Amino acid sequence: MLKNIVSLAMLLLIGTISKAQEDKLNFETKEASLINESPKLIVGIVVDQMRYDYLTRFYNKYGEGGFKRMMKEGFNCKNNHYNYVPTYTGPGHTSIYTGTTPKYHGIIANDWYDKEIKDMVYCAGDEAVQPVGTLDKAGKMSPHRMKTTTFADENRLFTQMRGKTIGISIKDRGAILPAGHTANAAYWFHGKNEGHWISSTHYMDELPKWVNDFNASGTVKSYLKVWNTVYDINDYVESGSDLNTFEGGFKGKKTATFPYELAKLSDQNGGFDILKSTPYGNSLTADFAIAAISGEALGEDDITDVLAVSFSCTDYVGHNFGVNSKEVEDTYIRLDKDLERLFNNLDKNVGKNNYTVFLTADHGAVDVPAYLQSVKIPAGYLNNSKTRKVFDAFMEESYGSKDLVENISNNQIFLNREKIKALGLNLNDVQEAIVNEVLAYANIDKAYSATTMSSASFETGVESFVQKGFNQKRSGDIIMVPDPAHISYGKTGSSHGSSLNYDTHVPLLFFGKGIKHGHTLQRTDITDIAPTMSALLGTSFPNGAIGKPLEFVLE
Repeated sequence: MLKNIVSLAMLLLIGTISKAQEDKLNFETKEASLINESPKLIVGIVVDQMRYDYLTRFYNKYGEGGFKRMMKEGFNCKNNHYNYVPTYTGPGHTSIYTGTTPKYHGIIANDWYDKEIKDMVYCAGDEAVQPVGTLDKAGKMSPHRMKTTTFADENRLFTQMRGKTIGISIKDRGAILPAGHTANAAYWFHGKNEGHWISSTHYMDELPKWVNDFNASGTVKSYLKVWNTVYDINDYVESGSDLNTFEGGFKGKKTATFPYELAKLSDQNGGFDILKSTPYGNSLTADFAIAAISGEALGEDDITDVLAVSFSCTDYVGHNFGVNSKEVEDTYIRLDKDLERLFNNLDKNVGKNNYTVFLTADHGAVDVPAYLQSVKIPAGYLNNSKTRKVFDAFMEESYGSKDLVENISNNQIFLNREKIKALGLNLNDVQEAIVNEVLAYANIDKAYSATTMSSASFETGVESFVQKGFNQKRSGDIIMVPDPAHISYGKTGSSHGSSLNYDTHVPLLFFGKGIKHGHTLQRTDITDIAPTMSALLGTSFPNGAIGKPLEFVLE
């Protein structure tokens, strides 16, 4: 009897061990399979100047195949924010793809004052390269001012440069900075009298045949047509009246109202550049991206490629017509249709379960301050020329010279440190004196010195946003923060740049292979996107990344 019990126990033990070994083997096989089954293509989509509420405000006007498809089939991070200032295009695109902020990646603005050469520089400008596809200086661009890697760079390194990276945008910086240092190509649109997609010798010596074919196809010229609303304009109840005093419009047309005859207006509005301020520029970008998928054979093998697409025209339309305009609403309705075209092409040519997409924005935008004033919300415009006169008088009275200031730009003051030293002045004392002075000016809410930004540690509030955007070598000596909804801009159209929710709260949608279905109101930061993509691919994170992988998004 005892012998039978012992035998039964031994059999149970052996069975348990065998089952555990089988479970372990199955888990390891499944884990190895997941690690090795990366998507064939990552498509990163940035919609320039897209506020989060454009997803919800225009929801009923969208079709089923664009924004709604991403929301219904993918994962929606509803509380996604920028975690630094300034919220501009160059820093935004860079932060999305590097997973870090200007403090580390060095792109502190679109243009900034270079303290070494004593002149303004452009975030993507590069005199060391030559244009490709044009003779214009618009082609002298590269990512050389970006200090860190993108997740696309890390994918290139991981795949021994076999995984391709292609960047595409109407704006050069929207194509170049996301694609990274090692990209196979970045293409941007040169309008004026040419209307061509171009590149630089950072990437290639000549345009590939498919790009030349596209440039010669007549596609660009076909968009110089009438821009009218997709649906009856009276149904655009999600936006303000078409005729108002808060919109810019185009030269040659008395009112900023539909319809716009682009062919007739183009000569007075930069030739083909007029397309940038219409939804047709986004359609052109989608056309070119679809051509790139085929022309570059993206997603055709098992080695992951990256396609970085930025839709820039939403920004130009927003700057021109403002957040509350019917032009902005129509632009998003049309962009939704362009996204559907792009996704349908990916389904057909890459395969429904073979690609992963994320969609976000490089910043939001404030409602036109003049409009906000009209509905009794605090807002306004900074009188920079008047303030500069008062400031120069202060510097003359305090230090006997206004030449101690080299530059004022991007809400920053750059001091002449050599002159301060020559006069025997203490730099910290001068910085603090200026901070106290500018805080007394109308519509300046806060001000900080470079010394404070370099020595203190801020975890919350505006101060933490300023610090994450502060780069010791590139930023100014004093950083100023204007009052909410106060901007340096004309009286028509919208702008951006602040740490306030209208600028920081942007969409974040994930969709496709490896992505769960769902949504969250948990706060996510723009710097979380790149580590999430790296985690999905199993690659190293970008070398300066400070964000965290969004584990709840991934299957």
